[in-house]
Amino acid sequence: MTALHGVDLDVADDGVLAILGANGAGKSTLLRAISGTLGLHRGLVTDGTVHYSGTRLDRLDPADVVRHGVVGVPEGRQIFARMTVAENLRAGGISVRSAADRTAAQDRVNALFPLLAERASQKAGLLSGGEQQMLAIGRALMAGPKLLLLDEPSLGLAPKLVERIGETIREIHAQGTAVVLVEQNAAMALEVADQAVVLNVGSVAMSGPAAEVADSVHQHYLGAPAQERRSLARWS
Repeated sequence: MTALHGVDLDVADDGVLAILGANGAGKSTLLRAISGTLGLHRGLVTDGTVHYSGTRLDRLDPADVVRHGVVGVPEGRQIFARMTVAENLRAGGISVRSAADRTAAQDRVNALFPLLAERASQKAGLLSGGEQQMLAIGRALMAGPKLLLLDEPSLGLAPKLVERIGETIREIHAQGTAVVLVEQNAAMALEVADQAVVLNVGSVAMSGPAAEVADSVHQHYLGAPAQERRSLARWS
């Protein structure tokens, strides 16, 4: 079964790209193809290539993809529940050889998520859902990514926490990290992104500047005028 076909997209070094679509559209598969983890899910890139900064990623294993600056946060957080917050973060930076770079990454995470520093010795499994999402993102940032892949970071979170995740993505981007954001919460994704792609059954149904895609999504998929953009909760 082919999950994606004819998908061609570019991510700007200084951009945030939102990937939208209903369940089964191929969003997570796309991220797995970029991150090199598709094989771990019994998938395979049979045609086409994935390049980042001059390197062909689809020929690399996941650890090498990380070493080339592309780091993912999987759907469902997948933190190490029995390890402490500090241990989770150290695990994220295991591929970073420079002690100075690890210290800088830790400082960055502490600034973004002060709560993680406060709870460094706490078992990660005891954190709330929103706190676990912070930890998952923080763990990825410990690897010093140039491109951060986020798969459904708002999943299962209350509206205020979703807003906080959106603010965090803006901060990460402002600090110089490009982001690919897979989301069913189209309102949040389109507010933080500058470019957007809508997938439909494995193909690109729509793409362009986020503001233009937002208008088209409402008009063609939801039957709502553009001025009601903020009322959109989740992709239906």
